[in-house]
Amino acid sequence: MDNCAARSAGTEPGARVRVTAGHIGWADMVFVMERKHLRQLREKFPDEFASKPVICLHIPDDYEFMQPELIDLLQSAVTPHLH
Repeated sequence: MDNCAARSAGTEPGARVRVTAGHIGWADMVFVMERKHLRQLREKFPDEFASKPVICLHIPDDYEFMQPELIDLLQSAVTPHLH
């Protein structure tokens, strides 16, 4: 992940940072943890997702923010897509 920047945002009302059209427009690709997140985002931002690569990681969204186990899962799931 040397030459890339990452941002994190959530789909739920209580998320620390909620996903916006600006986040999606900024991203070269979008990773979602669950298929329901992908559905929610495509419904809310159809134009922004029209030509954006999206990868579902199939990681249950039941971890705390910055929980070490979640960070490990995310790193191992995302890294292969960045090379």
